Amino acid sequence: MKDLGPADMILRMKISKSSNRISLSLTHSIERMFHKFDFYNSKPISTPYDSSIALKKNMGEPVSQLKYSQLRGSLLYISNRTRPDISYAVGRLSRYTSNPSREHWTVLESVFRYLRGIIGYCLTYTGYPDVMEGYSDATGSLILTVLSLLLDMYSCSVVLLCPRNPTNK
Repeated sequence: MKDLGPADMILRMKISKSSNRISLSLTHSIERMFHKFDFYNSKPISTPYDSSIALKKNMGEPVSQLKYSQLRGSLLYISNRTRPDISYAVGRLSRYTSNPSREHWTVLESVFRYLRGIIGYCLTYTGYPDVMEGYSDATGSLILTVLSLLLDMYSCSVVLLCPRNPTNK
């Protein structure tokens, strides 16, 4: 067995490390995807999903299910690795994989156009802050939720503490 040193690439993700952070990037994979599906010269937009478009079941002429599935699958891979910002749009598009319409195709293209504008972005984990506090009102009374976010250079742990509400028995 041979030590190859610290990893700089894993599962097509580029890993960049500094003293207190790790950044994961799929820029190279996204560029390859743009070339493969002919989106490289697409015009960038600022949001991945336009909420004014109501996606619904296709009752008309379907578009290519195979190509739609390939594009959606590529976006799903990216959203699950380094781009949580497109997860909502990809999730909405995933509902219509069996019979996509032209409207679904337009939304799919808009996600690619969004990625075109932010292709150099990456997912970054830092060691700060050590503790984040969040508050929720799940049962009509205020519940303190404390998230301890423990980050180091090689792992990420999240601990969720929800104290029992004394008014609810």
